[in-house]
Amino acid sequence: MFPLSIERSSPRSVRIVWLGDDRDRPCEDHAREDLVPFYLGRRAAGLQTENRHPVFTIYQARVLGDIQIVCHECLGWNIFNGDQCSQYVVGEADIIILKYSVSEKISFLDIKDNFAPLVKRKSLHRFIPVIVAAVGAAHNNGPSCTCPQCTSDRGICVTTSEGIQLAKDLAATFLELHAVNDFYVGMYFGGMLEYFIRQAFKDKSAVKGERKNRNKCCLPVKPPELEQPEKLPVLKDEPSQYESDFQGLLVRCQCVDVIFCGSDMDEVSAAHRIVLCSISPVFRFLFNKKDTGDFGDPDLPVAIYDLFSLCTEDDNTAPSSPVRVIVKDHLFSSCLSDILHFIYSGACQWGLLEQCLRKTMKDPAGVVHVLQRVRWIVREENPSDLSAGSPTLSHSLGHFFNTPVLADIIFYVQGFTVPAHRAVLIARCEVMAAMFSGNYMEAKSFQIPVYGVSKDTFLIFLEYLYTDSCCPASILQAISLLVCSEMYQVPRLQHMCESYIITQLQNMSSRELSTTSFSVVPLLRKAQFHHSECLSTWLLYFIATNYLIFSQKKEFQDLTPEERAFIEAHRWPSSVYLKKLAEYRLHVHSQKHRCAMM
Repeated sequence: MFPLSIERSSPRSVRIVWLGDDRDRPCEDHAREDLVPFYLGRRAAGLQTENRHPVFTIYQARVLGDIQIVCHECLGWNIFNGDQCSQYVVGEADIIILKYSVSEKISFLDIKDNFAPLVKRKSLHRFIPVIVAAVGAAHNNGPSCTCPQCTSDRGICVTTSEGIQLAKDLAATFLELHAVNDFYVGMYFGGMLEYFIRQAFKDKSAVKGERKNRNKCCLPVKPPELEQPEKLPVLKDEPSQYESDFQGLLVRCQCVDVIFCGSDMDEVSAAHRIVLCSISPVFRFLFNKKDTGDFGDPDLPVAIYDLFSLCTEDDNTAPSSPVRVIVKDHLFSSCLSDILHFIYSGACQWGLLEQCLRKTMKDPAGVVHVLQRVRWIVREENPSDLSAGSPTLSHSLGHFFNTPVLADIIFYVQGFTVPAHRAVLIARCEVMAAMFSGNYMEAKSFQIPVYGVSKDTFLIFLEYLYTDSCCPASILQAISLLVCSEMYQVPRLQHMCESYIITQLQNMSSRELSTTSFSVVPLLRKAQFHHSECLSTWLLYFIATNYLIFSQKKEFQDLTPEERAFIEAHRWPSSVYLKKLAEYRLHVHSQKHRCAMM
């Protein structure tokens, strides 16, 4: 048998260079077979091996009928860098494969720091297809090995994102081979490599002008083309109704606990303490008897009482009755409705307020006077700063979330007390608005028990009502919050939970989807039960797009016949493609090949 060196190979043979070490740790109990011999042993004919080369292990075989390939495998840079002719072999390669073991960070760093820069330089002069193969699975589960090497390397397995980034830097194809078996290596990896082999062979035949011989070498049956998966449905953003919710609360005068009166004690407007105090420290002092030392200027409380005063007759009324506030400034009192709408919008639309004041009052001096009063109320610490903006209403109300300040209701959830404010709940949740305003027990109760919801989920739900934002900690928590939002009929929060769940599932790699204990089918059932049509439709498309992963799980059998029919109609890869692929491979392997050297 002659040496299988690159000089002796046929000019039309496809030259493949395999760089990197994909072997498991030497201490693994069940050592798996290496990538190169496994692939060649199952997909090639007439395999011959030579181990006499100082750098490479050289293989020669035939694939795809009678396409000759010559493979040079080098396991490490230390061996490669010691021979001057080794770079010539890489430069003449038609295909380069960089392989590493997922559980061996050292093998990955050898590829990234040494072989990758060399491949990038060689690819500058001509196009060379490059495959980055991540072999094996990270050993994060099960009993840990106690040998010194594994103990020192524990927790530093190569992540999927590191492999993807390496492939991006090289403009290469990234493949995850969770195991060295017929599926991952024979079908998945083999299909991609043989595509490049076929393309390289066609290019060589075209350059040599041997169209007749090329037609004899190529198979008459063309391989099937894999179509792109269907695009998953996109959820439309639902706009916030936060500002309009509180404007509606002001207009409807629901659950008011403040009544503004003029100097003649005639009622002018009604409002809510929690909203006024969240925007204005003046009202916080007025209703909470704030200490004068907090103002920095002891004269400011005097100025507050020059504008407002509490009706002394309210001292004999019931604690739940609205407090009456007398407005001593006639101009301010005449524009109070516009001022309250400005406060309920977050005290930031100054231009709109000025337009409303000019329509109400014809005197420009009066407009300036009222604007100065309003700026003093919402920013009393610096009333001269007319250009400074104010925080949004959601930000201001967020400071009162889960605090007893001005609270007029207590929820009991799993043995814990959660203070809240009726005005916020009525403005933001129609179910609670009906519950607290109708002929229900909760309308007259101060302490209300909550059933069927955990404390953490209910707190996130309330935080959304106050701040118009939510941040679930996990998919499971988002599911619980989705159920809670459906129970209290808050559609935008339900939409936000759907978006969070979809984003988390889309960010999961194929390895995570195949190994995670999280089940998608039970999530589909919950989405359907709680009328989350967008999420349930998206999940069906998601299962169909990842058909090869989910069809192997037991939960797949729990799908209804209608759901299975939908998934089969939209699955990727399609059943038609897999059938054509099987026919093509059957045709390839039905050819009888004999080694020309024998």
